Amino acid sequence: MSNKNLRHIPVYKKALELCKISREIASYVTFNKDLLRLYESNSLRDIMANSILTDSILIPQKIALAESSKCSTERLKSISFINIMIRNINSYCTGLEKDGVKEIEYLNLLRSEIKSFRKHYRKWKKSLR
Repeated sequence: MSNKNLRHIPVYKKALELCKISREIASYVTFNKDLLRLYESNSLRDIMANSILTDSILIPQKIALAESSKCSTERLKSISFINIMIRNINSYCTGLEKDGVKEIEYLNLLRSEIKSFRKHYRKWKKSLR
């Protein structure tokens, strides 16, 4: 399935929105403003921000993989992987809070986006089976 066709799938659109907000929040909370080099940092905050970015980027990729796969096992692996990434992102938000991020409303915004994504995700997941 081409990227063009994926853009019509609500869960894919929500995944891209999740990526965008994750990038904005990561940029805001990190000490290192070079997002491409966050993985090099020893700062726990930078590591968590990088993990949020990485996981949010992997979600639309796994959706695309599941959509294009004819193999039910591959689709189930993608679904499982997405569940893990969603849980991870929520955990990183909690970690950032504990690390002293004062602007909790930004983290709550990301949590709200995850909640919205999950609604679309559940519908999509049922459609794959």
